[in-house]
Amino acid sequence: MLNAKIVIPARLASTRLPEKLLRVVAGKSILQRTYEAASRSRRAASMIVAVDDPRLLAEVERFGGNAMMTSVDCQSGTDRVAEAALADDQADVFVNVQGDEPEIDPDAIDLVVDLLEQHPEAYAATLATPIRDVADLKNPNCVKVVLETGGYALYFSRSPIPLPRDQDFQALVDHDPPLCWQHIGLYAYRREVLQWFTQQAPSPLELTERLEQLRLLEAGRRIVVGKIDHPAIGIDTEEDLRAFERKLATDG
Repeated sequence: MLNAKIVIPARLASTRLPEKLLRVVAGKSILQRTYEAASRSRRAASMIVAVDDPRLLAEVERFGGNAMMTSVDCQSGTDRVAEAALADDQADVFVNVQGDEPEIDPDAIDLVVDLLEQHPEAYAATLATPIRDVADLKNPNCVKVVLETGGYALYFSRSPIPLPRDQDFQALVDHDPPLCWQHIGLYAYRREVLQWFTQQAPSPLELTERLEQLRLLEAGRRIVVGKIDHPAIGIDTEEDLRAFERKLATDG
């Protein structure tokens, strides 16, 4: 079995909700709640938070988690995951869990690890969920993925894909089985692909779409995609934070 490690890349700065990982909801920071949710994974043997600021390091240490400082030169969360991988010679697979997803499903983490175990030819695994709303299909902030029959990603885009020539978008999103899939930004990477990734310049398609996973596809490195019913809701805005607070209060 693959030895898997969860890495939560944690960056203090955030544009829409300043220092959101340190925001406290019902006595726990968003980062702590994400850490605790991810820790319920059955497939991950270990977990670490890869931080860019001493305040985040102190927060993880305060709630008893594992953390490490990463370089301020890291350009993305993937770069922080790769730096954590260099410091660990035991794990085969590294799962990138976003720090602002306190409702992350541990089963989703297990699924991406299982996918890499079942598909030895895949370099990375990620997830997708059906798009059932035309507005989501047209929204560039909702990243789409087209799949081949074997479950591998053909392409990721911010544009509506597939694009119906007759412009009947409602029929497209209503299609059963689903034809339109929203990409969920949970990744599992093999160690060797992380090392390769950070040594490569951004690819032309990646720069065009502003989607770093295209660097892998453009180089012929396969990404297997698992299907889930519902994505975890990330905390990006003050409204997201208040909604999460209300949900916790309702759930008790």
